[in-house]
Amino acid sequence: SFLRNPIGQKIQTNAFSRLQSNMSAWVIDEYGNNGVLRFTEEATAPSISSGDDVLIRVHAASLNPIDIAMRAGYGSILLKLRRDLMSLGQNASEFPIILGRDVSGVVVDCGSGVTHFTPGDEVWAAVPPWKQGSLAELVSLSEYEVSHKPSSLSHTEAASVPYVASTALSALVNAGGLGRDNCADKRVLIIGASGGVGTFSIQLLKAWGAHVTVTCSHNAEGLVRGVGADDVVDYTAGDVAAELGRLEKFDVVLDNVGGGSEHWAPDLLKAWSGAKYVTLVTPLLANTDSMGLLEGGVRSGLALSQVAVKNMCNGVFYRWGFYAPDGPVLDDVSRLVDTGKILPVVEATFPFAQVPLAFQKLEGGHARGKTVISVNQEAQEGMAGTEGVEENTSEAGGDGAKELN
Repeated sequence: SFLRNPIGQKIQTNAFSRLQSNMSAWVIDEYGNNGVLRFTEEATAPSISSGDDVLIRVHAASLNPIDIAMRAGYGSILLKLRRDLMSLGQNASEFPIILGRDVSGVVVDCGSGVTHFTPGDEVWAAVPPWKQGSLAELVSLSEYEVSHKPSSLSHTEAASVPYVASTALSALVNAGGLGRDNCADKRVLIIGASGGVGTFSIQLLKAWGAHVTVTCSHNAEGLVRGVGADDVVDYTAGDVAAELGRLEKFDVVLDNVGGGSEHWAPDLLKAWSGAKYVTLVTPLLANTDSMGLLEGGVRSGLALSQVAVKNMCNGVFYRWGFYAPDGPVLDDVSRLVDTGKILPVVEATFPFAQVPLAFQKLEGGHARGKTVISVNQEAQEGMAGTEGVEENTSEAGGDGAKELN
């Protein structure tokens, strides 16, 4: 059967989309700490509203530091503007908001224009921050944002990968200029490497042939070496900048930590050779939150320009890295996973009923991989045939470098 959207396009739908109007989800009705998380069985279920929509039943989700930040209102000005554009201004409030930026699940319905997916397909995706997230029974994404899940991974393992993969690839490829064809002679430094973005980046860069140096605490050294790091510097053991300064210069620095490292890390790059410092810790959303859209955007642009010019005078490039949703990129990642080049790194798994505990664990910092939520019971099936790095626990803890992405 078909329906027509507000601009007259014919949309294919089915009984599933028409009949399920509510679903279980964890929502927030205001910004704040862990106390604002609320479980409901009456959240509005997404449906097929455009020809390229893909409706997914969530089997597993995972948390990222951005979920903690968004829970507290980070990026609310820009994200509300983006949501208003999507809804044509029909939503007076951004609430309730469903968090969760990673999803692994099964397609239950598709728009009439979808060509790459059909109901029953196992898929994974990174959910854009302006869309309702994956801490729910169902999530709706565009076809371009979805990819077929690697066949070698369970849903629990697969849910640990999409957001960090999309973030790392955007930073390393789009901002850092790296790729499978130009990494053989490259030296890359990852600051804060034991979290999700760091452990994925190590594996990706090693698959591409780069030499990878990382910083983390001594307690995380086994993890980062286990996924391929060549050199490891313990940031808790002394002057990390001086220790890194004794090594050969780098072609790219990926900074997951920010703060003081922004001042000394560009000095570790090869001058006048196209070397790049890429940080995932930028002031853009914080500035628009505190100063408003116009002033915050202008202030951020000026700050970026000033720092970029200063670094260019020293012979290196300074760039900001951002997450970018991209299903086709995840297709490439899926192939690397199924050939054993990249393994999921799961630190902890929680049942859907314990989402607040999962947030509490992530807020403890010192990540060693990802925190995953089993939303559907099928996502808790055994790991036969997979060899991901995983530590199943529902307790806060773990050591390593605290990541912001």
